[in-house]
Amino acid sequence: MTRLRKMMLEELERRNYSPRTIECYIPEVEDFARYFHCPPDRLGPQHIREYQAYLFNQRKLAPSSVTQRLAALRFFFIKTLKRRWSVAETPYPKQARHLPTVLSQEEVARLINAAPTPFYRILLMTLYATGARRNELAHLKVRDIDSQRMVVHIQGGKGRKDRDVMLSPVLLEALREHWRRLKPKTWLFPGSRAHTAPRPITSKVIWHACHQAALRAGLHKRVHPHTLRHYVPSLTMSSN
Repeated sequence: MTRLRKMMLEELERRNYSPRTIECYIPEVEDFARYFHCPPDRLGPQHIREYQAYLFNQRKLAPSSVTQRLAALRFFFIKTLKRRWSVAETPYPKQARHLPTVLSQEEVARLINAAPTPFYRILLMTLYATGARRNELAHLKVRDIDSQRMVVHIQGGKGRKDRDVMLSPVLLEALREHWRRLKPKTWLFPGSRAHTAPRPITSKVIWHACHQAALRAGLHKRVHPHTLRHYVPSLTMSSN
């Protein structure tokens, strides 16, 4: 581990950044240094502007992706190297604003029912009924399902805040069926093809489940996991 990488990692951990943010920030600073073939502490605002143009023009990254990389560099220069950072010299890109895709109740039912496997179906049901983010869903544990209080405990959400969301009777019964089928021990949705790994699924699995179900359901809208967060589920969600 290089000295600068170690410094940045220690600073991120000291400030209690989430593991996911750490996994993103460090490689993004390393990519910046690799582009210039130079240690990042020898680079400055003019290099950041050149790198930003490269990300847009050659890598064809979306504004949100470029903004995330700039956030990583901002942390590195301000928090790790204790240097000043001028927003005027390195502005964040303007974000394109799009209206979110919204599914009707009938389309949500078609999406869930079109899931190609029971595992994908329970993933989509839980995503829809809880409004969880992809990473939150992937890291649910068996113990997070509280049938006494009828809540799902979601840990380490945005801002590393925990929260409880309502557990519907329909989802509870579906999760019990899922448990009887796979007998998960720790992670509610274990990884690997057989779903027996001692680790959770990745968020890519949730993307794939949503994409496959949307194709099979014949939905022509741009459907992704976040789409279901724009839909408030009914307490009487059908299990058909």
